[in-house]
Amino acid sequence: MKTKFLLLAMLLQSTFAIFSQSKSVEYKDGSNLLSGISVKPKKALKNNPGILVLPAWMGIDDHAKDTANRLAAMGYTTFIADIYGVNQRPKDYSQAGQKSGYFKKNIYEYQTRIQLALDQLIKQGANPDDIVVLGYCFGGTGAIEAARTNMKVRGVVSFHGGLGKDATRAIDQIIPKILVLHGADDPYESKDEIDDFQNEMRSSGADWQMIFYANAVHSFTDINAGNDNSKGAAYNEKAEKRSWEAMLNFLKEVL
Repeated sequence: MKTKFLLLAMLLQSTFAIFSQSKSVEYKDGSNLLSGISVKPKKALKNNPGILVLPAWMGIDDHAKDTANRLAAMGYTTFIADIYGVNQRPKDYSQAGQKSGYFKKNIYEYQTRIQLALDQLIKQGANPDDIVVLGYCFGGTGAIEAARTNMKVRGVVSFHGGLGKDATRAIDQIIPKILVLHGADDPYESKDEIDDFQNEMRSSGADWQMIFYANAVHSFTDINAGNDNSKGAAYNEKAEKRSWEAMLNFLKEVL
């Protein structure tokens, strides 16, 4: 079954490539070399809206590329952020946990890397007044951080992202609209963290939505996550399709 899905994904990638143009883009954070991926549509939507894609903890992966290509085929100018840097990309899950953990702990460095990628998206031609940030897992955490720091974006979308933040950080007004797409059985987000997040959203005056998907755990959009929910991370086809449609409706609303 997984092989069938992978073959289908490869076919779709080829189809999307017809409607988009992809290239690597190097940029810097101080002396740190970063390399993201710009994907431009062959025919952009009116006003040329942009989507910044923040990858999961392994960094730029096939899942992020697939998302950027699908959105570009619809007419969105997209850019996949390089959070870690060219020479700092994790080789395995252990390194991914360490590196993503570093940025979660040093949140202002994470915010800086997101802003730098956002700048690149605009340099690639996206309308600076019509941008959405979306992310998966670690990238979903980053999408929420883009809202918390009020980056100049219309909205953010978090797919199975981390919701928590340091309790000592002030809760400020949040301007971008927020959509959180969450597995109802995700073991990596406690009830307390979910409650704290929702209370933060209320206190910040944010325009927010949070949708839970039945029988879905962490990484439910990633076909490479397997299908064993007992491992805490697994693909769920129904949740993936429903969350994608929810995201598309959100884009139509805010852009």
